[in-house]
Amino acid sequence: MFYRMQAKMCVLTVTIFLLTLSCIKNGFGEDTKYSTKYDNFEVDTIINSPRLLKNYVNCVTDNGPCTAEGEEMKKTLPDALASGCSKCNERQKQTSEKVIRHLMTKRKRDWERLTRKYDPKGEYKRRYEEFVKNNPKE
Repeated sequence: MFYRMQAKMCVLTVTIFLLTLSCIKNGFGEDTKYSTKYDNFEVDTIINSPRLLKNYVNCVTDNGPCTAEGEEMKKTLPDALASGCSKCNERQKQTSEKVIRHLMTKRKRDWERLTRKYDPKGEYKRRYEEFVKNNPKE
């Protein structure tokens, strides 16, 4: 009986040790960031091509097929809009601001489609409209 209890304690100790290592390795308690896989994505090429931009808008609004990049955007978009891109790195924030500004000023119909899908109550839309108004560029 003593050996069985000792074996259980050993298994429990190893399990706790492995969980602790996993938490340390994965940054337990830290906000995770979005994948950087597409950080070198040529956003200017896309926003300056009506055909490409339309395809991406169709993808994220569930009105067309998606590329791998489009699928990633589609997964990330709701959280990024809700959190003000809090999990974005600097490059992702700049890209997001550029795309939002472009859609709001030059592709209003697409902006409306996106906000209808991802922000039906208009909570985030006001925040981004205010941001663009107070930070003129482009």
